[in-house]
Amino acid sequence: MKKREIYILGIESSCDETSAAVLLNDQVLSNCIASQQIHKDYGGVVPELASRAHQSNIIPVVEKSLLDANIDKNMLSAVAYTNGPGLLGSLLVGSSFSKSVSLGLDVPLITVNHMHAHLFANFIRRSGLSKPNFPFLGVNVSGGHTQLILVEDFFKMKLIGNTLDDAIGEAFDKCGKILGLSYPAGPHIDRLSSKGDSTKFSLPIARVKDFDFSYSGVKTAFQNLVKESKLKDPNFIKNNIYDLCASLQKCLVKSVIRKIDSAAKKFSISEIVIGGGVSANSEVRRSLKEISINKKWKVHIPPIEYTTDNAAMIGIVGYYKFLYKKFDKLNVTPSPRFLI
Repeated sequence: MKKREIYILGIESSCDETSAAVLLNDQVLSNCIASQQIHKDYGGVVPELASRAHQSNIIPVVEKSLLDANIDKNMLSAVAYTNGPGLLGSLLVGSSFSKSVSLGLDVPLITVNHMHAHLFANFIRRSGLSKPNFPFLGVNVSGGHTQLILVEDFFKMKLIGNTLDDAIGEAFDKCGKILGLSYPAGPHIDRLSSKGDSTKFSLPIARVKDFDFSYSGVKTAFQNLVKESKLKDPNFIKNNIYDLCASLQKCLVKSVIRKIDSAAKKFSISEIVIGGGVSANSEVRRSLKEISINKKWKVHIPPIEYTTDNAAMIGIVGYYKFLYKKFDKLNVTPSPRFLI
């Protein structure tokens, strides 16, 4: 029996990336992203500017995704979009557009939790790679979130760990700003770290109960280290940039690996699924690979193109929701503070 062809249009607009993707079942046919460069001038995302850019970008991006997928809009089975968490103005652009598509084409509307999507990017079909098995420990590491999630099924999840202040990606960006690096600083720190000694500078790892995280302390410690050292040597940053980046990155990533290890032991989990922009970090990937060999874990990390915000990950959640007929009504509203 021939498998039914389900075409999902995915829309992502939670922050500063306008993205549209077309999936045929669990296979990505197109994944188009329009990045907003204007925020670099401000050292972070400006919400009002982000929502305006989404309004300008969304139609061209969707048109390109359909063109790249070589399908007509009338072939779509459903439209899935990010309903939260995220910036309210940005979410409203994607929400309004998706509702219009749903109404105009008379196809189901599917809302997607952005954090679910980061994890389920690992369910996109890839040649030679297996999909995760339930149950697994989900790890979201991004600019806005640091979470541990116990995932028992596609729609049965429990948040067991969360950041109490800054997210890991936010810590990378704020510490990068102290070093004079441009936004987003994470990729710059990762690149510079490859030439540094990660043991050169000692930074604290917060002792937080259970499986929660805290990064405000290491950020303050890093700021004080740089400030005090510059009093003795005005060229301290320039002379130590590689070692500073390597030491910072090692500290931030180590805190995540420790919590993963503790949670895996507590819940007897041997399958780890990671997602989010920081999952592209080389130290995250190296550390997970190393510990997975010792612990006999099976670790799933998405390809680089599916780590940052993108619509392909929205589309794959939309596909599984379509199979289970989990559709939404047109009066659904965005949820900027969604957790899980």
